[in-house]
Amino acid sequence: MEIMFILFGLMLLLVLINVPIAVSLGVVATGAMVVSYGVDSLPNMAIVMFNGATKFPLLAIPLFILAGAIMNSSGISSRLINLASALFSWIRGGLAHVSIGVSLFFAEISGSAVADVAALGSVLIPEMKRKGYSGAFAAAVTSSSASLAIIIPPSIPMILYAVMSESSVIELFVAGIVPGLLGGIGLMFAAHFYAVRNNLPAEDKFSWGRVRVAAREAGWALTLPMIILGGIFGGVVTATEGAALAVVAALFIGTVIYGELNISHLKSAVLEGGIQTAVVMLMVSTSALLGSYLTEAGAPQQMAAAVAAFTSDPVLVLMFLNLIFLFLGVFLHSAAAIILVVPIVMPLVLSVGIDPVHFGIIVTLNLAIGQQTPPVASVLMVASSIAKTSVWEVTRVNVIFIGVLMAVLLLVTYVPFVGMGLVEYFYR
Repeated sequence: MEIMFILFGLMLLLVLINVPIAVSLGVVATGAMVVSYGVDSLPNMAIVMFNGATKFPLLAIPLFILAGAIMNSSGISSRLINLASALFSWIRGGLAHVSIGVSLFFAEISGSAVADVAALGSVLIPEMKRKGYSGAFAAAVTSSSASLAIIIPPSIPMILYAVMSESSVIELFVAGIVPGLLGGIGLMFAAHFYAVRNNLPAEDKFSWGRVRVAAREAGWALTLPMIILGGIFGGVVTATEGAALAVVAALFIGTVIYGELNISHLKSAVLEGGIQTAVVMLMVSTSALLGSYLTEAGAPQQMAAAVAAFTSDPVLVLMFLNLIFLFLGVFLHSAAAIILVVPIVMPLVLSVGIDPVHFGIIVTLNLAIGQQTPPVASVLMVASSIAKTSVWEVTRVNVIFIGVLMAVLLLVTYVPFVGMGLVEYFYR
């Protein structure tokens, strides 16, 4: 098991000196294989990397990324913002609730928190600042609500987890519904508390007429989650096929219905989707290499045996694993943490009787929190950049919203029915 800690320490050192995560994984894995098995093992590396990156469920990742990029370019996002504004802007601190509400809608389509904060933050954060909200609060509420995108289905990190743990993507998606909604409601309560304490304004009086107009304009945009989630949960399509449907539907709505998606916008969306996909898939392939080496060395099984010798109580094991993922979330992107650690800890999870789907929701919530905790904090960094505000100023305000996500994590961890109730009812 010592080799696992040595390799992880070397990889973390490379990451801290700004070597890209995918490259760090590849360098460490290659070095370990050469030292252990000699240069004759090098020809097998390409095969391992290729096999690791060509699993069918992984096709959903570039498709969901592309669907989100098309939404940003086709007027779909702006109509969702208008609808959320009609529903929530009458509450004190209304634009904060609009940010949370539209994130709930957007999360059901994109599956990416970074796509969420980039699309919505560029519109909402400047508007909140114009209305007198501090840049730190605007960035904090937008960043935290964007992380709902990896909890509420469809979720790209959940797809990665399903591949790494050999779990059901659909069951993971279903398990994320209640925790995601609880997170959204909790963030709204926290935003309202902050708004009242700081005397933030309500934007408009509630008007059913405005809601009807906004709902009518956003009607086609609202069909996207129905198409995606209805098809997946209804058993009509797999998650991968649902992602393909999302792209087709977004193209149709953006070009035929709204008429705002042109060739230039589509080119930008494809390039953006391609770049994001390349980053994720390179991490997947290099992590497959490291995972193969660790498996041959028996490191995951040794760690499971060591922890099991200390305790076999699932409560204590879950506490231990939560601490690991909360720590990793500070330094690693969500995809990297899943790819690197999940294959290692799964033997331990299974040995103490923890349901892999339940553990998947726990991992996802931990990584949603990690997106808000510097120094990496990819989602927080984007929001802070848009708000032109110091990351540490945003973090001071963001503590209240991180607290909400932590409360949901503890609830899901130790009251499994919160996440698993729908899974048990529909699939078991």
